[in-house]
Amino acid sequence: MRKFCWMLLVLLAFSVYAEDEKVVVVGSAKELKGIAAKKVIWKKDGAKMVRVPYEVVITPAKNEPAVYDEFGDLVKAETIIPEEIKSSLFYMDAYEVTVGQFKKFLKSSGYKPDDAINWNDVYEYSPTEKHPMIYVNWHDATAYSKWTGKRLPTEEEWEFAARGGLKNKEYPWGDNESLARDYANCDGTGGKDKWDQSTAPVGSFKPNGYGLYDIAGNVWEWCQDWSDRNKYGRVLRGGSWLNPTDLLRVAYRYYSLPNARAYDSGFRCVSGSN
Repeated sequence: MRKFCWMLLVLLAFSVYAEDEKVVVVGSAKELKGIAAKKVIWKKDGAKMVRVPYEVVITPAKNEPAVYDEFGDLVKAETIIPEEIKSSLFYMDAYEVTVGQFKKFLKSSGYKPDDAINWNDVYEYSPTEKHPMIYVNWHDATAYSKWTGKRLPTEEEWEFAARGGLKNKEYPWGDNESLARDYANCDGTGGKDKWDQSTAPVGSFKPNGYGLYDIAGNVWEWCQDWSDRNKYGRVLRGGSWLNPTDLLRVAYRYYSLPNARAYDSGFRCVSGSN
């Protein structure tokens, strides 16, 4: 019996060790090259990141018709040219940047926001260090991402990641709107959560297929891109805790002025292909 217990402890220890081995700690985009791990920990801010297998169609598939000479003899058979797909990957924060992470950034980096952050306002809707950071504008989010050695996602990257491997679906979890409260802190569909008037601690709901939490709802997330060629606003995606499910659709676009701050806006970072 004693021998059996000893062997069981060894197996449990090995299991825990094997699980730990799956999570790699990295400190820069350069270190990510050659890493095949599905999850990494970003050294600077301690963020858990997940791998997103990014694919972009460069040219669509097409058929080139057969070619005949003047006598009707075949010169060149019909050719089917397959679509060209650019395959790469990037890593995205599994969670939205938290109040605790942003406070660490302010204390460590020396960054000074253009207007001082009103922490009374922040704590009204994000009361703990595990809640998403809010009242950050695009410049604040960009400064944070540069401090960590990461960056904000492009709008295209954000949408690809938000789909979680699903194609042509309305939401990150599929087409069933009634499941929204399982995956997102939002307004509507029965009020099944306890955060009706605030953000929720990050990771309080189910993740999408890539392991990304709160990619819909909780807070709008800043992206790199301008909203249009006039460069008036910067893109925000994903919807927030006070939005109806219609605004949580993966394809829904929103924008705001780069220096605007709001109680429903935050961000997450990426690293890798751009």
